[in-house]
Amino acid sequence: MKTNSKNKIIIVDDHLLFSQSLELLIKSFGDYEVIERFENGKVFIDYLEENTSAEIDLVLLDVNMPVLDGLSTMKWLKENRPDLKVIALSVNDDDEIIIKMITNGAKGYLLKDTSPEIFREAIECVMEKGFYFTELVSGMLINKVNSDNKKISLKEKEIVFIKHACTEMTYKEIASEMCLSPKTIDGYREILFDKLEIKTRIGLVLYAIKHKIVLV
Repeated sequence: MKTNSKNKIIIVDDHLLFSQSLELLIKSFGDYEVIERFENGKVFIDYLEENTSAEIDLVLLDVNMPVLDGLSTMKWLKENRPDLKVIALSVNDDDEIIIKMITNGAKGYLLKDTSPEIFREAIECVMEKGFYFTELVSGMLINKVNSDNKKISLKEKEIVFIKHACTEMTYKEIASEMCLSPKTIDGYREILFDKLEIKTRIGLVLYAIKHKIVLV
């Protein structure tokens, strides 16, 4: 945490009441201040291009917005401002969207009905450690991505499979890319889920990021 000033946060969300309430919540934490609020990704990007020296510690980015949505904004940030830490906000806990946001650089993904306590924990974790993994989305994620201390040996093809799983490819497309049958790919997936003690493809992506199998 900074000692001389509060951490500066930007909110990008098209729902005015939600963004206003979120700003009040953030102010109540004491160590943070909301310096700007934007209603979509386009006006946020315009601001970044016009204020290249603006000090920004964290961006809270809505996934579903008009004009320019969260994913398109995240892709722009990955190319142009990879230094910015972003937590994605959404009402959806869809695997595909979560994977896309994370692989495009989001450091965390929170549902909008997250409790204030978990929300604060997420902000602090991203600010201090770089990522927020624990209880990323209700009921569907990993068991031990954050607390894995043991050395796990992965075969070369398992690593290749993990890298492909971190893309937008379907399992069928991965099978074709690796010149393997879909049944074999299903086998890789189940073996890795068991070996890494995870339950979903999202858990696989987070494991890959944490262990630098893929870089975001």
